[in-house]
Amino acid sequence: MKLKINVWTGILDIINAVVFSASWFVIFSTAFSDAANGSNSTDGASTFFYVMAGIGLVLNIIALIQSKKHGISIVGSVLGLIGNALFLFSGALAFPAIVLLIIGTVFIFLQHPAKKSVDSNSSNNQAA
Repeated sequence: MKLKINVWTGILDIINAVVFSASWFVIFSTAFSDAANGSNSTDGASTFFYVMAGIGLVLNIIALIQSKKHGISIVGSVLGLIGNALFLFSGALAFPAIVLLIIGTVFIFLQHPAKKSVDSNSSNNQAA
């Protein structure tokens, strides 16, 4: 069984990995621009990145709950959740967040049955 929430969460995790990789450049360039011009656009730029991380966090929590309910491995959702939470904690942790999101995306797209589910199904088949 393939869950659509896992597909959409994987897509958002890929988007977040790309967005987070651009975050340092965008925030540093707006900070230098703010210093030169006396403006305040860094807050808006950083808010966008934190909102994306928050959306990713919520979507990974929903995917985790749905995967658990349907007996699908939760490894991808957990890694995506940790990756988004790292970035939400601090934008300085963008690189580990990107790595976790990429690895989590691979696992969330695979949608393998959970080990517990596989073990109980094989023991039920042997008893029959």
